[in-house]
Amino acid sequence: MEHPFWRSKFTLTDTEDIRRICDSGITEVWIDVAKGLDIPSAKEEPGPSVTAVLMHTEIAPGIDALKPASMSEELQRAAMICAKAKKAVVSMFREVRMGKAISAEDAGELVEEISSSVIRNPGALISLARLKTADDYTYMHSVAVCALMVSLARQLDLDETSVREAGMAGLMHDLGKALMPMEVLNKPGRLTDDEFRIIKSHPVEGHRLLIEGNTASDIVLDVCLHHHEKIDGSGYPDRLSSDEISLFAKMGAVCDVYDAITSNRPYKAGWDPAESIRKMTEWSKGHFDEHVFQAFIKSIGIYPVGSLVKLASGRLAVVVEQSEKSLLAPRVKVFFSTKSQTYIVPELVDLSRPSITEKIVSREDAAKWGITNLDELWAT
Repeated sequence: MEHPFWRSKFTLTDTEDIRRICDSGITEVWIDVAKGLDIPSAKEEPGPSVTAVLMHTEIAPGIDALKPASMSEELQRAAMICAKAKKAVVSMFREVRMGKAISAEDAGELVEEISSSVIRNPGALISLARLKTADDYTYMHSVAVCALMVSLARQLDLDETSVREAGMAGLMHDLGKALMPMEVLNKPGRLTDDEFRIIKSHPVEGHRLLIEGNTASDIVLDVCLHHHEKIDGSGYPDRLSSDEISLFAKMGAVCDVYDAITSNRPYKAGWDPAESIRKMTEWSKGHFDEHVFQAFIKSIGIYPVGSLVKLASGRLAVVVEQSEKSLLAPRVKVFFSTKSQTYIVPELVDLSRPSITEKIVSREDAAKWGITNLDELWAT
């Protein structure tokens, strides 16, 4: 965001622009090697020398952009993608309220960027998107569910086309909320029966909007309409049950609930990620498809990033990254001694390493220990 140019993707034809790039805070650019005066097809007529994409605002597709990254490496890129995604969703909701048709195709590039981030490091963008404020919930919820759907689709070993469709479905699933009255959508207290009836109309309204746009796939339409259906048939709007619900709608149901209960809302604070997984496990029999839910747990962990845990030594730690070796042994940052009731020098510990004897013994409530900076600890 901090560069002297009015856009982030443009042709370089002036050496002065190259100097301005070097003098700015830009640390890296992506160059489109398919363009330029050295390309045979480009020599036939005058054209640009290169096309550069400034890394501060956009991640270009390509092999290098999909290489695995550590949590610290990906968090910075994920933060930029989240900021860009929020603006896009806010704009999309505003256009719906103005009566304009919505094109799902226009969101394709955004879904691609979110998908790429999840491929590089699944925990980074998913965890950052969870840190939304109550005021941002409606918009960032769509971004978070998009990332969760991509991660879950990859865990289910779906093909790449289906992974992108799942991401698009996640981004569009709550489009109908753009038509809900703001005083009901952002009400800080419990909804009345009439207000809840209004909110329950959002899947049908979103489905209608997408049909009018005439660009959404059947998968996106299905998830938008049926992400509140439950396996036991008690969901809405069509009270579908079990096999009547598609795989993608079952995925949408799990991802939607997880982000909803871990996020700060106008009427309640979000639950700890690990506590949320425990609660969802209790509900899973009638609410979620068991196969999909188990795959979801594998995709984000039993102790998701940001979970506060107590170790066998009596120290408290926050989960900073998952381990490929075990769901029970993530990478954590130890920072507090329960014995002395004091903060200690933070230390990163990979619980999956054979030489480590520490293990998680319980989930913990940050409020119980007076810890108010938990998110700062794992995100830095």
